[in-house]
Amino acid sequence: MRLPKPKKIIAPRYVAGLSLFKRKMIKIKLSANESALGPSPKAIKEYNSVSKSVKRYPDTNGTSLKKVIANKFKIDKNRIILGSGSDQIFELVCNAFIKKNDEVIVPKYSFIIYRIYSKINGAKIIFAKEKNFTILVKDILSKVTRKTKVVFLANPNNPTGTYISKKELLYLRKNLRSDILLVVDDAYFEYLKEKDYSSGLKLFSRHKNVLVTRTFSKIYGLAGLRIGWGYSSKEIINTLKLIKPPFNVSRPALFAASASIKDVGWLKKEVNHIRKWNKILYKKFKEMKIATNETKTNFLLLNFDRVNISSRKVFQKLGDAGILVRAMNVYGIKNSLRITIGKSKENKKLISTLGKILNV
Repeated sequence: MRLPKPKKIIAPRYVAGLSLFKRKMIKIKLSANESALGPSPKAIKEYNSVSKSVKRYPDTNGTSLKKVIANKFKIDKNRIILGSGSDQIFELVCNAFIKKNDEVIVPKYSFIIYRIYSKINGAKIIFAKEKNFTILVKDILSKVTRKTKVVFLANPNNPTGTYISKKELLYLRKNLRSDILLVVDDAYFEYLKEKDYSSGLKLFSRHKNVLVTRTFSKIYGLAGLRIGWGYSSKEIINTLKLIKPPFNVSRPALFAASASIKDVGWLKKEVNHIRKWNKILYKKFKEMKIATNETKTNFLLLNFDRVNISSRKVFQKLGDAGILVRAMNVYGIKNSLRITIGKSKENKKLISTLGKILNV
């Protein structure tokens, strides 16, 4: 029997960390950069209330949430597009703007989903170099050719936790051709308070050839509801709307996101928790002779070259102890693990377990 023949797709697969272990073994999940404290109680209350009417379709335009976002960030609600996570915004960009043999530039160590959607649409992926795991803007520019269509980057970057300054980001956009779309992923911007940093939204809200994405999956703690958004010129947003699926964001997600974004107090509580534990974990890892960069996000990248055990063995031993972290093999970062900052109790357990593994 002959079956329908699919088109040839050559792209890496996204593999979730939890799939590497039996779910019942894992008690502490520090692998997906999820919120340490979880969603705002106000968001949970709103979710529980709206879940009673799940037989109703959601507002396909998400009008109410767009108004809340626009008021919060002083932007135009008509230039916002909502997605099932910011991942869907990246997918829409690739579907709308990339054709076979176009080139897409990404930093060497960047969120793998950018290249997955790009390759599905037939693009050639061009990797720009990094220095000390930090994006090099001039190397991105050196990789541009007449075939370059899109540049993807996250700032701060995942999985490295580093960031580039607002001066460098503005320099990048100024020196890219105007017909190259710059996509700036703001997924972790809330955690940064550095003077030389500005979010993509703040820098490019008036630009016509930049798309900025944001997510409710990280600091807002709504990863399970899958909701994110993008902001760009009306021309780009209207193009994405042409291919956006109807009802792509659920009713509970829309209402929970609105409640989350209004709860400024809960957001500050999460940021303070992360900044406190970031300093503690950085100090503890240094004492254990684990190399790590001083990140300002809710995760740290650890390298095990200086200790007498490989990251693979540490990963397995942590898993055996019920702690799941993220292996970095898929990103090509050798002998390293990415660890999300969790609740205080979880972080203390991680420190204690690592100490036993390393005999320190």
